[in-house]
Amino acid sequence: MQDRIDVGIIGTGSMGLIRKAIAEKHPVLNLVALSDAHRPNISRTETYRYYEDYRKLLDSGIDAVFVAPQNKYRPRVVIDALNRGKHVFCEIPPGRTVKDMQDIIAAEKKNEGLVLRFGFNHRFHAAVLKAKEMTETGTCGKILWMRGVYGKSGGRDFESIWRSNREWAGGGILLDQGIHMIDLFRYFAGDFTEVKSFVSTSFWNISLEDNAFALLRNRQNQIAMIHASSTHWKNTYTFEICLENGYITIQGSLSPTGTYGLEEKLILARRQSGDGAAGNPDESITGFDTDASWEREVDDFADCIRSGAKAQSGTSHDALQAMKLIDRVYRNDASWYTRWKSTGK
Repeated sequence: MQDRIDVGIIGTGSMGLIRKAIAEKHPVLNLVALSDAHRPNISRTETYRYYEDYRKLLDSGIDAVFVAPQNKYRPRVVIDALNRGKHVFCEIPPGRTVKDMQDIIAAEKKNEGLVLRFGFNHRFHAAVLKAKEMTETGTCGKILWMRGVYGKSGGRDFESIWRSNREWAGGGILLDQGIHMIDLFRYFAGDFTEVKSFVSTSFWNISLEDNAFALLRNRQNQIAMIHASSTHWKNTYTFEICLENGYITIQGSLSPTGTYGLEEKLILARRQSGDGAAGNPDESITGFDTDASWEREVDDFADCIRSGAKAQSGTSHDALQAMKLIDRVYRNDASWYTRWKSTGK
């Protein structure tokens, strides 16, 4: 078993710096190198090697890499890393299109034995882990439907950031943040076969969507509804699971910025039965005020490398299916998709 894993980070924006902080404290990972061609003035006062050309970092003797540049560059970097024999942890979205993810999988298949994981971080939040345990043990029966709202206020510079640029990002709020909610729907209910959607640019002067509404249905007739928005003037995160005999609701999502609340609340209630008024069940609330999700998923990545095991969560299949669902949401709103394809606006 490998005792030490030399790692590098490609992309030192907000996500890259989060991974940097985790790697610096990790008992097995040894952070040795950074690369970011778009931030030439990044501080180099630390002892890490620094490369403006990420390929030189990949050739510097590292074992694994965290990939966190803008969406446009992620597929190429992941493929180059795999072809150089490196284990890869890639942020999501993994690129801009379904084809990006298919190209990554082709490289993964050519390089068997390497660990490839994607940063579906919400799976590792304490409230989500508890909700998953409850649904798998049948606490309130089978899932009937799910509903998720992931909304933010765009902010002063929203129109000029790279995430609002079609060439760099590929998609708007649905691809940027909604992908996390789409992944949770799959995590709890498997793949969805039907999609109905409305997509729009309602307010911001950008070439991408600022709102997406979608209904998804799987073969078990379980329905999930998502609203991803960058015109939700109060940052909001709500994930609801309705089951045969009750419901589970997660309110708030802990993040490094704290903008989605300083606590995650998991609410559990059981359906009232028998005589008496229904519709107002007692709720039990569990609060989580610390976030170890980043450590958990990096631990999982390191454990897979050390043991030689394949990743079981946040896999390339998970990433591909999430990208396919998002693509279907875009395409299902024919007026939006036709205009988007023809004008780029």
